Amino acid sequence: MSAREITAPVSLTTPDGRLNPAAVGWARRPMVDTAGLTTGTNRAWGRTKRWEYWNVITPTHILALTISDIDYAAVHEAFVFERLTGRTWAKAATVLPARDVWLPANLGGGRARARAKELELAVEPVPEGFRLRASYPHVAFDVIVTRPVDQDCLAVVVPWSQTRFQYTVKDVALPAAGTLTIDGAIHEVPAGASWAVLDHGRGRWPYNVRWNWGAGSGVWGGHILGIQLGGRWTDGTGQTENGILVDGHLYKIHEDLTWTYDIADWRRVWHVSGGGLEATLTPFHNRQTRTNLGLVASRTDQCFGKWSGTYSTPRGGTITFEGIDGWAEDVHNRW
Repeated sequence: MSAREITAPVSLTTPDGRLNPAAVGWARRPMVDTAGLTTGTNRAWGRTKRWEYWNVITPTHILALTISDIDYAAVHEAFVFERLTGRTWAKAATVLPARDVWLPANLGGGRARARAKELELAVEPVPEGFRLRASYPHVAFDVIVTRPVDQDCLAVVVPWSQTRFQYTVKDVALPAAGTLTIDGAIHEVPAGASWAVLDHGRGRWPYNVRWNWGAGSGVWGGHILGIQLGGRWTDGTGQTENGILVDGHLYKIHEDLTWTYDIADWRRVWHVSGGGLEATLTPFHNRQTRTNLGLVASRTDQCFGKWSGTYSTPRGGTITFEGIDGWAEDVHNRW
């Protein structure tokens, strides 16, 4: 059964801060207005979560940044992974209470930025798309992400209840170019071989949640291919965040997917199937993070690797892909 496609701008919330039923569905463009999360009444303090996560994969490095405000804290992170040596440079900060963090009400509506001890992050709209900047000990990067005007994304409003809901924009296969500096040495983020992925999130979350997320970007058979897969956190809501992007066109997968993997042996192949998709990820690195502050805790296993598989389109065609850089993750948050 297909979920409703949203084709006109709509507010995520009603004036009383509850979920607007008209916003529930999915879209190919980020047309849901989330300003009411922070300006309306009944803000449900402690449950409102807002973030920008960007990941860029180059032939030599993986770099990422997170700017987030989870109501009672600002949680930020930047990391760089060197693919040849396996070395990682990472810096994380949890700021209690949340301060020195700025997030626009809507995607592209202004600059997102964060400051913490020895960490500065910024995401700025520019004519091409977005400019990503990070600075922390030993590392700085400055990357321009190009957002093709006619390229689809996958925007979804997931309804757990009238007071718990999430708006997510997953944007994959975005061309990226810029520079990465490590200990004074400059590394190119080469145009034509570097790809960015965005996770833009705005919503009101339950305390205890688990999710899977898989993403990939690259070129196969002369076509630009993007992979966007999710699981667990959308179960039972009637919505999914699953799709395959080919040359800017999104094939939405409405079915729930089956994820098979063993996080205790992360080097084993991940299998994801359903809705015409048969895909595998062969990992080469696990970015593992653990935080336990008692009532607040987080566990993340983000396995980077190569995606391969097939997707059967609704019209009977078959899309085949192999060796697409990306990741699959298993996350559990108590927040």
